[in-house]
Amino acid sequence: MTDVIIASVGQTTVGEHWNLSLRDLAFQAIDAALKDAYGLFPQSLYVSNMLAPVLSQQSHLGVLIADYAGLGNIEAYTIESGGASGGAALRQAYLAIASGLVDVALVVGVEKFTDQLGTSAEAGLSAPLDSDYEAIHGLTPAAQLALLMRRYIYEYQVKHEDFACFPLIAHANGAGNPNAMYRKAIKKETYQKAGLVCDPLNLFDIAPEADGAAALVLTRRDLVPSAPHDHYPTPLVRISGSSMVCDTLALHDRHSILEMPAIQLSVQQACRQAGIMPKDVDFFELNDSASIMAALSLEEAGFAERGKSLAYCQAGQGELPILTMGGMKARGNAGGASGIYQAVEAVLQLRGSAGQNQIPDAQRALIQCIGGPGSSVVTHVLERV
Repeated sequence: MTDVIIASVGQTTVGEHWNLSLRDLAFQAIDAALKDAYGLFPQSLYVSNMLAPVLSQQSHLGVLIADYAGLGNIEAYTIESGGASGGAALRQAYLAIASGLVDVALVVGVEKFTDQLGTSAEAGLSAPLDSDYEAIHGLTPAAQLALLMRRYIYEYQVKHEDFACFPLIAHANGAGNPNAMYRKAIKKETYQKAGLVCDPLNLFDIAPEADGAAALVLTRRDLVPSAPHDHYPTPLVRISGSSMVCDTLALHDRHSILEMPAIQLSVQQACRQAGIMPKDVDFFELNDSASIMAALSLEEAGFAERGKSLAYCQAGQGELPILTMGGMKARGNAGGASGIYQAVEAVLQLRGSAGQNQIPDAQRALIQCIGGPGSSVVTHVLERV
């Protein structure tokens, strides 16, 4: 199998970018990535986005962004898979390079949540749900996550306050990420006093929707310059495992709403391709769109037994570093760009460039983004070479 290398990365800060359009945000991330790419120029572009046709009234993003970024007559695609859009776009670029048909691929994830407010924004956020059987009845993603948390609390006899470990870790790490939306640690008492968003989810249980863009340049290992200038990032990072698995879109079609087999299968397949076990990774960038999803991700990925992820998180925060740059909760949930932010942050960790959040001697990362309640799941294993 061809060694697929993430040659360069770029990102914008995550936040409320009222003064920037979709194309402006995407260009900033692309420009940063291409400046870091030592002259590599993309033959194909993969744009990951979740809600631009609904919130920004803009589709055909591949062409829009390729044109605005001055990339010329390359091939360009828009990839949408709900919250897993970023991972799905990265996988498509990976497959293109691995096939040998593309030498250099550019992936950019971009999202603009602030183009709409109030009920319009809420309706847009419900678009990835099952329209005929969920959204039409008023179900929102927040309400769906609240149902999952309430069921988890009942089934495993845990307390709501036990979920605090996930946002506490996220915000502690977000404090050291200069691109994060929230850069301040919180205390457990702050979590407990937070107002409800959708009972039992409180303000710190659910990641804030925000604007942002992140980009990656992928190529084959033999195309990376053999004698790079001093500024070229070393060591290199390769994608050693990649998998995407889907499940039912609607929760009511599941055998159990707390079982998400697509998460488990995606991890198993990516790790099998990489020739490792999940326990062999040095950190895990999981999905924390809500505290309940972080808990279920840990369990389905095999790091904790069912119903035991909260105790695992509380007792062993240093055993498996998670959310090392703040995750979606502190960095911000940039929708279709979140999976690309995960990859960018993992590359920085593996390069040894994560600043005060650096994991000592990090060799291998597991990153996973999820669309809906485990409806589409993309997992990658990244390794330092």
